[in-house]
Amino acid sequence: MDAVTLSLSPLVPPALAYGLGALALAVAILALVRGLKGWLWRALAGLVLTGALLNPALVQETREPLSDVMVLITDDSASMQIGNRSAAAEQTAQALRALAESDPLLDLVEVSGGASEDGTRLNRALQQGLSQAPRNRLAGVIIASDGQIHDAPPAADDLGLEAPVHHVLTGNPNARDRRLIVSQAPRYGLVGDPVSFTLRVEDEGAATGTAMVNLYVDGGDPIQARVQIGQDVTVQAEIANRGPNVVEIEVEPGQGELSLINNRAAVNVTGVRDRLRVLLVTGEPHNGARAWRNLLKSDPSVDLVHFTILRPLDKDDSVPANELALIAFPVFELFQLSLEEFDLVIFDRYRRRGILRPLYFDNIANYVENGGALLVTTGPPFAGGESVSRSPLASVLPAAPTGQISEERFTPQISEIGQRHPVTRPMLSGEGEWGPWFRRIGARPLSGETVLEAPNGDPLLTLSHEGQGRAAILLSDQAWLWARGYEGGGPHDELFRRVAHWLMGEPELDEERLSARVVDGELEVTRNTLADEVPELEIEWPSGVQESVEMDETGLGVYTERMTAREQGLVRLRSGDLTTVTASGPLNPLEYRDLRPDPEGFAALVDSSEGGIFTLGEEIDLPEFRRTNARARQAGMNWAGLKRNNAYLVTDAQSVPLAPGLLIALLALGLLALAWRREGA
Repeated sequence: MDAVTLSLSPLVPPALAYGLGALALAVAILALVRGLKGWLWRALAGLVLTGALLNPALVQETREPLSDVMVLITDDSASMQIGNRSAAAEQTAQALRALAESDPLLDLVEVSGGASEDGTRLNRALQQGLSQAPRNRLAGVIIASDGQIHDAPPAADDLGLEAPVHHVLTGNPNARDRRLIVSQAPRYGLVGDPVSFTLRVEDEGAATGTAMVNLYVDGGDPIQARVQIGQDVTVQAEIANRGPNVVEIEVEPGQGELSLINNRAAVNVTGVRDRLRVLLVTGEPHNGARAWRNLLKSDPSVDLVHFTILRPLDKDDSVPANELALIAFPVFELFQLSLEEFDLVIFDRYRRRGILRPLYFDNIANYVENGGALLVTTGPPFAGGESVSRSPLASVLPAAPTGQISEERFTPQISEIGQRHPVTRPMLSGEGEWGPWFRRIGARPLSGETVLEAPNGDPLLTLSHEGQGRAAILLSDQAWLWARGYEGGGPHDELFRRVAHWLMGEPELDEERLSARVVDGELEVTRNTLADEVPELEIEWPSGVQESVEMDETGLGVYTERMTAREQGLVRLRSGDLTTVTASGPLNPLEYRDLRPDPEGFAALVDSSEGGIFTLGEEIDLPEFRRTNARARQAGMNWAGLKRNNAYLVTDAQSVPLAPGLLIALLALGLLALAWRREGA
């Protein structure tokens, strides 16, 4: 394309040239006022000289037109997966691609973005798209989004835009949706006590009425409550475990909802124990009694009640009992009135001598069956007629005595099943370097798992689930040698602290456990088991998509799986009968607070750029994208304009001077001569 233009290349500063021209014109006017006859020729001479100083020329340019650039910003956040929103965005992109292919002077720049852990953030994508389009060639910006953004862009002037911005609104802004909002939630709660949550159910399609809300603590049984729509209500749930507890709150679906994603919310409540109450009953003074007392007293979370029987009732030495007892043994208060208040009961080398009647042993057995914890550490009396195994307590003991007692030197070993059990597995590294014991009580296991054994396979430490509670039995009274460091000692404190916490239901020590967490965008799942293999891991993502994977064994009794957490929200996991939940990203992401399309999301930017907002409903009806002149209107009822900038690149130029120096000099002298002649006539 060729074009001819007038070009000025002043020989002196332009201001000086124009000043001289103005001076010559003023002199000519003065001559006219004074009646001089040569004023016209003087004026013409001044103009000719001024033109010569400006050095005009005709420039013939060969121009190569430059294409305009339109920028498409596509929202790829999670809310765009609802309904036909992503399909509408894709159809918008296809229409713009077709327009760019049909128009050689129009290029398309596509940028996707918006997805983040704290809502939809499209400003970065917008800046990235604008950086790829020269501002003098920008035809327009098209944003395909549902308008649910959390970093609304500034006005067009602040972005330096001189081109229209059009918002293609995906989805129906008049759609109905019900959502759950958790207004207040505690961060901590006492284990076994209820905690309160303040929540609100909002439903644009039903401003009044009620809805059923379910609460699940770590995927357990639902706690149901019927709440009033549109009002703040308080519901309660009991925290069952120490440590993190994911409380999922879910409202029943409404009619014709956009999505059920925002019908759920999750809260992470850390369970803490007020104090662990432990009752320790030592049947007779012995070397290991102090070791047990020191171990339990060293744990700041344990509130210990300890009684040692110094003088049994069957001992007849003519000394009154009230002169020997340091404190009366409150049998009725402990084993009849207050037994349920203890988290763990320990019988250490206890023998039946008439202090505890069968009724109290029966109470202890019922206490275990109903969720309590019992630890029995034995000695020689366990093998005889005074053994607690000959009482109602036998119904919850995991082992029964054979009547044999061995007093040969031996070193305790972790059993095959104990190598997989969370209580004893951490002690594997030091096994073989432990000091010896010198007495063990013969017994046969009745239930549970023997995690510690003698070299010949006889049980030493057996753990068992009894009813809703737990029981453990230690078939030796020599563990205190480890506490004293005899011949190197052994993991006394660590082992029996773990035994005590396992008995009291510490989740991290459960032998069958499924746990999960999301760290740096990666889902990490751990499965503890005593079995040789585990079922497939079933994963349900927040969107409802399900998948199954095989878990890899990374240690004895430990299976793990790691994968990218590709969705935000609550992830449900199942392996066999075990289930758990974890939060991917924020527990209640901004992305799901309101899922209705919002035409006001980009309104300020669209209005300031003289663009348009075009709503695509269930029937995707795209606007017509047309090229427009720079000064024309850029949006109509169902059309969006893309400005023509007419930018070009000059590839060649030829210049023809219009004021050659010699010709101008002769012309100026001729005009001055005419002026003098006219004035002299």
